[in-house]
Amino acid sequence: MANEAIEILVVDDEEMVRENLEAYLEDEGFVVHTAGSGEEGLEVLAGITPHVGIIDMRLPGMSGNDFIIKAHEIKPELKYLIHTGSTNYKLPLELMHIGVTRDEIYIKPLQNMDDLVVGIYRILGMNR
Repeated sequence: MANEAIEILVVDDEEMVRENLEAYLEDEGFVVHTAGSGEEGLEVLAGITPHVGIIDMRLPGMSGNDFIIKAHEIKPELKYLIHTGSTNYKLPLELMHIGVTRDEIYIKPLQNMDDLVVGIYRILGMNR
């Protein structure tokens, strides 16, 4: 992956959050794809092979948890960072079983968006 761009899929129903994440991550050199719902995220995922998904948990329709479970069936190599506004979010066993840990949970609003960048490199096993 050293010479290839790291691709990120951001799934968040808040347009401003999506746009801010997209702009910040693109400025950091990532290729960013976005979706406003889990269903849209699955459609986008069908045509791309991102390395990391940054997923909101409270989405209209399909929840972020359900999106991750379905996305894992389609692209089992995809890694996830959870980006949620819920301070009470509990990581379900289904997500733990596919490799998501508490270290991958980021609470909105982030004080420092660079924390996500550090998390992306960490879950990909790369140095920044």
